[in-house]
Amino acid sequence: MHGLSDNALLQKGSFINGRWEVSADTFEVRNPANGQLLAEISNHGAEAATAAVEAAYQAQKAWAALPAAKRAETLMAWHDEMLAHQEDLARLLTLEQGKPLAEARGEIAYGASYIKWFSEEAVRIYGDTIPAPSGDKRLLVIKQPVGVVGSITPWNFPNAMMVRKAAPALAAGCTFVAKPASETPLSALAVAELARRVGLPDGVFNVVVGTDSAAIGKVLTQHPKISKFSFTGSTATGSKLLAQCAEGIKRTSMELGGNAPFIVFDDADLDAAIEGLMAAKFRNAGQTCVCSNRVFVQQGVYDAFAEKLAKAVAELTVGDGLVEETKIGPLINEAAVEKVSDLVSQSLSQGASRLGSVSLSAEQQARGFYYPPTVLTGVSNAMALARNEIFGPVVPLIPFEDEADAIAQANDSEFGLAAYFYSRDIGRVFRVSEALEYGMVAVNEGILSNAAAPFGGVKASGHGREGSKYGLDDYLDIKYLCLGGMDK
Repeated sequence: MHGLSDNALLQKGSFINGRWEVSADTFEVRNPANGQLLAEISNHGAEAATAAVEAAYQAQKAWAALPAAKRAETLMAWHDEMLAHQEDLARLLTLEQGKPLAEARGEIAYGASYIKWFSEEAVRIYGDTIPAPSGDKRLLVIKQPVGVVGSITPWNFPNAMMVRKAAPALAAGCTFVAKPASETPLSALAVAELARRVGLPDGVFNVVVGTDSAAIGKVLTQHPKISKFSFTGSTATGSKLLAQCAEGIKRTSMELGGNAPFIVFDDADLDAAIEGLMAAKFRNAGQTCVCSNRVFVQQGVYDAFAEKLAKAVAELTVGDGLVEETKIGPLINEAAVEKVSDLVSQSLSQGASRLGSVSLSAEQQARGFYYPPTVLTGVSNAMALARNEIFGPVVPLIPFEDEADAIAQANDSEFGLAAYFYSRDIGRVFRVSEALEYGMVAVNEGILSNAAAPFGGVKASGHGREGSKYGLDDYLDIKYLCLGGMDK
């Protein structure tokens, strides 16, 4: 049924202390494209999470004591195994999450790139010497791993979101306990199987699967042996988890909700802007935190841009992600479809117009969680569609007058994750880039994330950075050493 070359990648239990743990209590994982049952997975909770934290704690000192080059060597072996099994990992990902197979292959390569990047950064954890205020002292700074790291990751990138956190943690000498989304546990478990094969020591990397997110989350945020917690998900959930972490003064990294503006100025290359928007909006059927959520188009090019966009959207193929021709797969579940439908209905009732959309077949309407790619015009920045993260294949076009208007509307959001704009005016490029209140800004580009770049936001979109040379800092403590009596 699954079409895997290596069936051992399909695991059905939690991975704790180097062993597969199963339970009689199970939950179902189904394909969002057709509702087909994929697997029944062991349903673990707080007890298993506690066991994983204890195992990670026992393993951490020995893992940190290994030479950085040895940790790097193990991580690179893990990277190589992921790429060697890229096709199977991609197929599992598409089956449980729904995204087109080509995108799934890209996600596996993207996730693996973080393991490679941080395997190379592991040997560059440098300290400092500081000029002392007197001759009898020497001042040194060293960096040490924070300890055990807990994480909760979402269903939209079930491979990459977890790996993007685990790679710097392990490179720094931390150990790791992951809780993947219950909608998409298969990808995380397959990655754990590959970690086992390359010889990651028992307890260094653990995956706990289960539907009781609140109970598992409480362990990962409040257990006294957890030193740091990292979360990717909604701002509302992130706020609750931050509150739980506060009691124990845990280190945290939070990659939360987005409401990305995509701005097209009248001096932009419209064809390039269309290409960038198609990538930024429709990847994973619009289910990414950095998807362009509000598309602002300067009035002088608004009509021309809308016409070009409608034509491009009409050519998108909706269907099962395992079919190579598919460009837009299903949404993750029925609730996701209902949310997008409600946002569109509200905007239409408030005066927006449907410029174009892709028709769904009768089978797609009856089976699977599909929503047709849609372009809306006449949208304002006050409508529900512009105030909320859509998480679906819908493009709202909002007109603006001038540069100041574009910046004001773009910044009129509690969120500050990613922003995009297109312009060929070099002065405007710098002015707008600096004025936008977002952690990441892409100029004349629709895809901004890669392992070399710091990924993260400001305002209600969270704190901390993943990827880049800065990404390792979130998993390291700075220790200052003051050596006295050095003049005797």
